[in-house]
Amino acid sequence: MDPLNLVILAVLAVLIIFMVRNSRKRKRETEELAQKITEGAYVMTNFGVYGTILSIDAENNQIFLETTPGTVLKVHRQTVTRVVPNEDAVALDDVETSGEQGEPAFGERVAPSLEKTTTDDGTILNGVPLDENGNPRKSAE
Repeated sequence: MDPLNLVILAVLAVLIIFMVRNSRKRKRETEELAQKITEGAYVMTNFGVYGTILSIDAENNQIFLETTPGTVLKVHRQTVTRVVPNEDAVALDDVETSGEQGEPAFGERVAPSLEKTTTDDGTILNGVPLDENGNPRKSAE
């Protein structure tokens, strides 16, 4: 046999070994995920929805997922991609309630507050004088 054929066979053998190894690794990860998916687990679906598993219908491959209190989604069992550890679930709950403490979280949108005052000269909204129709008053230039 010539050396080129030996090199091609060696590369082919290495590729086959890596393919089998990756296949076993993927299968092991899928089995671990299936063991972690239980009722009460906080999970994320492949389309980015977080929720708590209420019940699992193994016969129909469906999971009932509570995303917010009172909102239940029925999703296919294979859409659950990962189980979120308890520390992450607590951190997500803290982020949702951080706006209630008075100071907005970084990046949180806050509705602007409008200051409307009435004076002898008319109504002023955020420092802009308004005419009787509520439109900004034109300056007398």
